[in-house]
Amino acid sequence: MEKKKCTAVILAAGSGSRMHSGVPKQFMDLGGRPLVWYSLEAVERSSIIDDCILVTGAEHISYMRQEIVEKYGFSKVSDITEGGRQRYESVARALELLENRELNTPYGGGFVFIHDGARPFLTEKILEDTYAAAYAYDACVAAMPSKDTVKLADAEGYASQTPNRNSVWLVQTPQVFETRMICEAYRLLMTSLPALERQGIEITDDAMVVETMLHRRVKLVPASYENIKVTTPEDMRIAMALLQGGLPGEQP
Repeated sequence: MEKKKCTAVILAAGSGSRMHSGVPKQFMDLGGRPLVWYSLEAVERSSIIDDCILVTGAEHISYMRQEIVEKYGFSKVSDITEGGRQRYESVARALELLENRELNTPYGGGFVFIHDGARPFLTEKILEDTYAAAYAYDACVAAMPSKDTVKLADAEGYASQTPNRNSVWLVQTPQVFETRMICEAYRLLMTSLPALERQGIEITDDAMVVETMLHRRVKLVPASYENIKVTTPEDMRIAMALLQGGLPGEQP
């Protein structure tokens, strides 16, 4: 199949408050590298990804450029932009930048890979598999079947429902979409926020934006249980243990 342009959006604008650290999570040391380095390195080495938009806090843009992008030679990073207070705001800003940059070019035939910078174990296989699924279905997310039984709770904290475990998946990133589709979905989202708020609808990931705004189905693509998101100190210890077992994709 014809290779289409693929832009990665790496989200590294969070404060990392749950890490209880004075250092922003994306810059915390993991095996001698800043946490965000691992996602950027995977993008840099990938044959799938053509360029990258890096989203970070306004106060960290200069540091990110000098101490991460330039220091480690991440040539695919084409833009570093300011994130928002919420995840969806950060994604919206990156997509607006992408649209403005490529307004007069045939960008619509490509794909956008939205990935959490706090997921250090992104592999080329995950990128290849999600690219193939996006090519076939226009919208997909990396995910894995739940190993545990899941309970839904009522307002008082009692178990109210037990979904069939075979139908429960844990959603990860990257979340991959045809470029025009995801840009349209986010444009609609940003104008619909007051109505969604009144309805008590909270947007938690990009797939939900596409599902809610465009009523499109999103394909689940098996990724890896190692594709964890580092959110708490416990996650950092797990990430270190995984890292000591060898970087994903590296040969022993």
